This record gives sequence, C-alpha cells and structure tokens, in this order.
Amino acid sequence: MPSRAQLGLAAPLVQIEAHLGSGLPGFSIVGLPAPVVRESRERVRSAILNSGYEFPAGRITVNLAPVELSKEGGRYDLPIALALLIASGQLPLKGEPPECFGELGLDGELRPVRGLLLAAVHAARAGHPMVIPLGDLSEVRLLRQHGVAGFADLSAVCRHLGGAQAPESRGAAAAGARAERTGEASPIVSQESQSDSLDDVKGQWRAKRALEIAAGGGHSLLMIGPPGSGKSMLASRLVALLPPLAEQEAMEVAGIASIGPQGFDPARWGQRPYRAPHHAASASAIVGGGSHLRAGEISLAHHGVLFLDELPEYDRRVLEALREPLEAGVITIARAAERLELPAQFQLVAAMNPCPCGYLGDARRACRCSARRVQHYRERISGPLLDRIDLQIEVPRVELRQLAGASVDGAHPEAAHFDAVRLGERVIAARCRQQQRQQACNARLDHAGIRTHCGVAADARRLLLQVAETLGLSARGYYRLLKVARTIADLDGLEEIGIAQIGEAASYRPNTGALPAAPAASRAIGL
Repeated sequence: MPSRAQLGLAAPLVQIEAHLGSGLPGFSIVGLPAPVVRESRERVRSAILNSGYEFPAGRITVNLAPVELSKEGGRYDLPIALALLIASGQLPLKGEPPECFGELGLDGELRPVRGLLLAAVHAARAGHPMVIPLGDLSEVRLLRQHGVAGFADLSAVCRHLGGAQAPESRGAAAAGARAERTGEASPIVSQESQSDSLDDVKGQWRAKRALEIAAGGGHSLLMIGPPGSGKSMLASRLVALLPPLAEQEAMEVAGIASIGPQGFDPARWGQRPYRAPHHAASASAIVGGGSHLRAGEISLAHHGVLFLDELPEYDRRVLEALREPLEAGVITIARAAERLELPAQFQLVAAMNPCPCGYLGDARRACRCSARRVQHYRERISGPLLDRIDLQIEVPRVELRQLAGASVDGAHPEAAHFDAVRLGERVIAARCRQQQRQQACNARLDHAGIRTHCGVAADARRLLLQVAETLGLSARGYYRLLKVARTIADLDGLEEIGIAQIGEAASYRPNTGALPAAPAASRAIGL
C-alpha cells in the first residue's frame, strides 16, 4: 500500500509491504521506523479485530520502503492494516491502490494526522487518489483536487477499496459538505478581518508612516521607545496592512503550518501568519532544528510577520541566527545524517526599550541607568544584525490628551493620510507595481534588480552618495537604503527615485552599527 513520509516540505513516497510466513507468531516492522511507528503493531492488531476481521496468524513482517528513509508518526497505521488484510486474502483490492494515511484507534476509528496538506500536493502532482481520515478532509479539500476520499473508520475504508459503496453517517456527510463549501469559496481573504485596524492607534504618525513603508515593500522594522508607547500594538497592526496572499503563497503558508506543532486550521486559509515568540525561545524554536528537524518560527512566519518584542532579551545566538535567513529568505539546517532547507521569507518587526529601565529619553520619567548599563544593553544587538534591518525608528510616549479622545487625532493634519482604508489601498497599489515590474517585493530585490529597477535622478544620486558617506553605510546598508527609497517612490506613484525619497529613506537609517540616539532632553542617572 502506498503512503508518504514527511521530511520538511517534501513528502517522498513510501511503499508498505506485508509478508505472512509460517513459524512462531510474531509481528515485525522494518524499514527504519520510529518508536511511534513500531508501536502501531498493537493499534493495528486491535483495530483489525474490532472491525470484524481476523488478525493473521504466524510470522508477520511489514516493510516500509525505501529503507533508508526515516518514518515517523501515526500516519502509517491505516496502510499497514490494509496491507495485512490484503496479504491474508480478507480484502480483495479492486484496481490500483490509493495513497493511504491515518492513525487507527483500538476500535478501528480513523483519526486525523498532521501534514496531509503537503502529502496531498505531492499526490496530486503524481496523479494518485488518496484515502484519508474524515477529520482531515476539510484541510485537503482546500486544494480543490479530485480523488480524495475521507472515512471515519477502518471498516469503511475496506468496503470502499473492496468495491462496495461505503455508507456515510449523517455527521460524515455534513463534514464533507462543509469541506466542499470551503474548497469552493474564494481562498484569499482580506487582512482587515484578521486584526484590529491601525485607526485604533492614537498619534504615532512617524511610526505609522514606517509601517506603511514596511508593508509597501516588505521591509524589516525596529521600533525603540519607552514602555507603553504602543510598539507591540503597532506591530500587530502590520498584518492588516499587508496585501492578500496569492494562491501559491497561500498554499506555501498552509503547507508549512500543517507540519507545525499546532497544525493548520482551514479557517485561516489565505491569511498571512503573525508569529510572536517569547524572548526565552531557543535557537531551535526560532530558526528550526532539534533532535528531529522541525520548522522554526521564521518558517512558520513565511510570507507573514515575525515580531520579536524585547529584542535585547533574546539570546545572542538566537539573534545572530537570523542574519542569514533575513538575507537569503531560506534557512538550511544541517545535521550529521540529515539536511533540511525551509523557506523563510518573513518580515521581521522588532521592538525594544532604549535602556534597561526603559525611560532613556522620556520627558516625564528620568532614566536610572548608568552610561555603562545603557551601552551594555545596546551591545546585545550586533552591528551586522542592525545592518540588515531596513527601518529603525523611535516610538515616543503618546500624549495623554491624544488617548483621551479621537477628536485630537481627527484634527491632526496627518489623520487623513493614515486612514486605514486609504493606507491599505496605497500599499496594495505599490505591491502591484512591484509585482508587475519585477515579480517580487522591493525588499527581495537582488543586485541585478536594483540596477534595473531602482533608477535615481541625477540630483538625488548626489544626495544618496552624501548620505551614505555621512552615515558610514556599508555596501549592504547602501543597497537597503536604495530599496526603501524605491518603496517610497512606489507609494507616491513615481517611476524615478527623487531627492524627497532618498531623504526620507535616510531618516530611517542611523549610523552603521548604532541604534537611533536618544533625544537631547534625556539624561542618564548613575545608580
């Protein structure tokens, strides 16, 4: 019986073979099975007996081929049981066998397993039909492919494979109908429905502008400000500004989520992921890996947002591990016996306080940190990592009169520009320009794309060189500033980058290796 393994985003074909021999009774599973696969012997035995069939006597050998491929999970229970029934002559198979997946309960119930969305993609490419648990039907039907059948128990699968029509219970029919409706509906949903609107954020006009630019070009963002200034709130609103996922992007996001620890929720089809791991997370949890190679937060945030709050509190090794995927958009995890490559085109949004106590530069509360403590705190973030963050801004405390009522915000000259609906329209228009021009967002432009698509006016080029020398930009910083300026021009509907775009892009980038300086009014008090 055919099935599929799960190795990262790959799903190689696995053939389950069963041999019944004479001799003392025994049940062996070979082919590099994990402990959970070896335990399937007892589940399969009970499921066969409780489904009204006889468990074969004698010496049983089940082989999972190819033997050099590691097999994990309960997905092999159903094909192992079917292989035994076919080998013992209790199940006459009609035609070519479908790919089978499912964990068996002791009573023969077929239980859902994770990662079937990826297996379904590979099965569809090979043109193979599938037999899966009824609980996984709504997820797999998102692919809108034919030849996928969902069943509630082992006996129903056997009747189906034997040529008889498997009777569906009322609950099974209802679940199938819900799956059909899910597959027929438009898979792409508006991001506005996923989170609160940016209109809920009072003030913070510069931060809102930075969010607009970050969303418009897929740029990374670092926000620095005192506690309670709205950094986390602003970060959570970025997802609502991002354009809807394309069909292929939605499939990639769903496929990665299906192999994650929580699985994939079909109700979130077409929504961009938003991941916000705690600062105590390990490097394996963030970038992936572990004893059994797994996708990390950067892959689970593929085509979405990864928010790192309290950035200096993360382990130094965790932060340094972000440097390569931020640049390449993929993460390669290598072990002695395994190698896994996963996509990681995430949008990094980070937040931090200006100092350990959090009040350096605050006009209302005095900072209690010594200069040495402030320096040590900021040195937790390396210069190479900061060089890869496109936008770095200060987020000051919001005035209480702005929090008291909406009228203050409504009277502000910037209020109309940062209306959430208009903001979303400008971002989508800018992304459409980039897709038509270069088939990628500006943050993903390579050097050839920068030369081709980032045309700069003559007077703006002189300013660009002057800014690069003044800020001491590296080659990477120079190109990233140019890509940010390209995004600003796209938001303004301009074909060529001008002085205004270069000047604004430079304002979001401090000196190389240095965080934005605190305002002159701040003072540090030694402890």
